[in-house]
Amino acid sequence: MREGYRVLTAARRSEDAQRAAVAIGGDAVVLDLSDPSDAEEAVADLIEERGPIDILVNNAATFASGTAPEIETSELTDSLMVNTVAPFALIRAVAPAMVERGWGRIVNVSSGLGAFAGGLRGPAAYSISKAALNAVTVSWASVLAPNIKVNAVCPGWVRTRMGGSAAPRTPEEGADTPIWLATLPDDGPTGQFFRDRKRTGW
Repeated sequence: MREGYRVLTAARRSEDAQRAAVAIGGDAVVLDLSDPSDAEEAVADLIEERGPIDILVNNAATFASGTAPEIETSELTDSLMVNTVAPFALIRAVAPAMVERGWGRIVNVSSGLGAFAGGLRGPAAYSISKAALNAVTVSWASVLAPNIKVNAVCPGWVRTRMGGSAAPRTPEEGADTPIWLATLPDDGPTGQFFRDRKRTGW
């Protein structure tokens, strides 16, 4: 990246990680978040091999449609594993070195569909798991403050494989606020939820 950061792009499939790495000039890493314990161990091994991670953007997600009466318990469990527990596990993996160095930025990519302020009106498994991710954000921010900034962000409806071609925002537009949060100055906010670089309701 032009800011001078070395970027690691992680995906469950190697070809997806490679494609993203080529697009932004980063290095590809294969990481499967369906098993958070394995993912945490993999990141710990990565840190031991390549050195500490200064910025973590938890962007992976799974999307299951259906209202609360329509979804199976297994769909909720799967969504929580990927959208909530895995980000928690990755923070556990990177936080000790951040604390040791006295600097770090953690960005949890959430959604307005997971905001109580919006009524949790999205598909049940997705909304519940993103609301829980917001809780993960507040919990970690409270113990890592002030040197390590932990924030959540709603990127909006973005034209990705999950968002679909009808989404109004480009990936670049969706990435603007996460990148801003990932590069906050020392006096920047922590433990907050943002959209378009402005605080939004939990």
